[in-house]
Amino acid sequence: MTKTVLLTGFEPFNKETINPAWEAVRTLAGWAGEGFVVEVRQLPCVFGNAQEVLKDAIGSLRPDVVIAVGQAGGRVDMSVERVAINVDDAPIADNAQIQLVDQPVVADGPAAYFSTLPIKAIVHALRDAGLPASVSQTAGTFVCNHVFYGLMHHTAASATKAGFIHIPYLPQQAAAHPGAASMSLAEVIRGLKVSIEVALTADEDLHEAGGRIH
Repeated sequence: MTKTVLLTGFEPFNKETINPAWEAVRTLAGWAGEGFVVEVRQLPCVFGNAQEVLKDAIGSLRPDVVIAVGQAGGRVDMSVERVAINVDDAPIADNAQIQLVDQPVVADGPAAYFSTLPIKAIVHALRDAGLPASVSQTAGTFVCNHVFYGLMHHTAASATKAGFIHIPYLPQQAAAHPGAASMSLAEVIRGLKVSIEVALTADEDLHEAGGRIH
């Protein structure tokens, strides 16, 4: 039976004209390999609405794997997120000019959820492919974490593997942010393909160091 992989990427936000997550994700629409096919969805960078679009996509597609992808300007690598926390604390307004402060993502939900992707196996494979990658211990408290937490909450009782990957700016964005790291679109796409393949094939995660001192 063919497995379905759902990839999501956000629309541009915070005065950017593009979002590298969506630029990469959309190129993988319909990408298929042995026993799987990829579906993609763009999410609004809006609290609440982003979760609803994601929930509807999961309900209609019933995917085996979900990887949400987001822009993290200032990061230097593909950051495979470990944990989503139950708080919205926005440093800026979203695209609907909503700025939630100290609000739960899900009322009465658990404090946090861990990704169910094989995060260390993905990082290991990305590095083996010559791509900079690391395990990240924080997805922030903006719409990316909001979606990540909602994704994990919605799939908690299912067998769906799910998680979140942050990516750096594209070079054309970094040019407007002096000193910021970047990653080419081709590298991001290649990294997402590697991540999908590992998520589909790894039955267990690797047991190797991936933490940080601070």
